[in-house]
Amino acid sequence: MLVNGQWQKDFHPVQDTDDEGGFVREVSNFRNWITADGSPGPSGEAGFKAEAGRYHLYVALICPWACRTLMLRKLKGLEDAISITVVDPVLTDKVWRFGSLPDSLPGSEEDTLNGAQYIYEIYQKARADYTGQITVPVLWDKQQQTIVNNESSEIIRMLNNAFDEFASNEIDLYPEDYRQEIESLNERLYEPFNNGVYRAGFATTQNAYEQAARDVSRTLDFLEQRLDDQDYLVGNRLTEVDVRAFVTLIRFDLAYHGLFKINHKQLREYPNLRDYVQRIYQLEGIDETVNADHIKAGYYSIKALNPSGIVPLGPETLW
Repeated sequence: MLVNGQWQKDFHPVQDTDDEGGFVREVSNFRNWITADGSPGPSGEAGFKAEAGRYHLYVALICPWACRTLMLRKLKGLEDAISITVVDPVLTDKVWRFGSLPDSLPGSEEDTLNGAQYIYEIYQKARADYTGQITVPVLWDKQQQTIVNNESSEIIRMLNNAFDEFASNEIDLYPEDYRQEIESLNERLYEPFNNGVYRAGFATTQNAYEQAARDVSRTLDFLEQRLDDQDYLVGNRLTEVDVRAFVTLIRFDLAYHGLFKINHKQLREYPNLRDYVQRIYQLEGIDETVNADHIKAGYYSIKALNPSGIVPLGPETLW
């Protein structure tokens, strides 16, 4: 954690709890928007026009929030327009480091753009007096030398429509006809599921854990039933809801079932969800956004949950 731009507190997954010992997620601090013409978005300031080569994503392949943005970049065909750097998945006392050391996991990269060793240095460069946690994804503006946004739900909306001039695919993951249903389902999934796995894994009391674990299990049952007669969650077509669901589901058997103690069932025990995850995983380019070694190495490096640092060999069968 940075306080007034200075490193003050080594990494711990739980920085705040509610009255019942439940995990509380910090609100993202950078909330500017990239728009097609540079006009203001729903929040933040104007001046961030969509331009090929201007913006850069810092991501971690362990992180579902970061991999949302990688999926949008792939699905829209924006690889040539927006560059990326993948950090090392192993969480250090200073959180995310770049892949510049001999023990860095294959697939992690050096920061050739800003020459940083840790992601927190990117935050310092953007705002010298920054106070808050250090998270990914980070959407960086090479022109203004600052962070545009570090809230994944907003970044995927930008990637979906602001860069259409540079996209090689015409897919719309937030179609106007389905927006009300998308928003409703996003809300239905976020707290009990996307964030619910973390509420279970990082709970500090038995009661908080049980509430969160039950929320996750109920959501899995809900999704399994919803997929009884359709391939995707809204309108039987791929939308951002599927992206938001997929990044959590793909990590379930790898990390959440064991490390986070959400062990009522494994994902493979849900026939519809198993097929659904495989269906999305097999879309062109999506497999490049998923790295089982990074996911396991990252989650099992969290000392508060796994002091020994031992990474499990399994599961053997995936997707």
